[in-house]
Amino acid sequence: MNKPQVQQAPFTLNNDVTKTESTRAVIDAMVNGLNDHDISGMGRFFDENFRWIGNTGCGFKNGLQEFQENWQRPFQAAFSEKVCTDEVRIAEGEWMAAFGRQNAKHTGEFMGIAATGLEVEIRYMDFWKVVDGKIVDNWVMVDFPYVLKQLGKDIFNGEGWEKRDSQAVQHPVTPLK
Repeated sequence: MNKPQVQQAPFTLNNDVTKTESTRAVIDAMVNGLNDHDISGMGRFFDENFRWIGNTGCGFKNGLQEFQENWQRPFQAAFSEKVCTDEVRIAEGEWMAAFGRQNAKHTGEFMGIAATGLEVEIRYMDFWKVVDGKIVDNWVMVDFPYVLKQLGKDIFNGEGWEKRDSQAVQHPVTPLK
């Protein structure tokens, strides 16, 4: 069976690997700004026209203002006392990726669920592209099904594939030696 060759990793073809340390510095400072809940100051990290590309339930935010108004402020209203912890970071050139968690308190409406006051863990993965000291692209996966389950709503109605797992796994998973 002959299949056409698929071009892999087209976004990183011209990645400037000399930018690795400056990319790390931008992301480190940005995460610290998030932990300071400094929504108004995010312009020092994000290009005005950056793209925030999220999974279903999160959406696509085009530009800093849309990101602030349609993600950061509503998210902060729903989840206060939020602390972001990147558990893994990998950087190469203008690109950096991380996965981690935010621990927060559910203090505002979230996807139709009134504030519960519950402590929740919000798992995520991020891929950032940094150009000239600013984030121009941010691909995001936020585990909203897990957040909703913590708030008492199983969107899979017991049919999630974790029911096939040999054992229940608690997060965070301890790294293998």
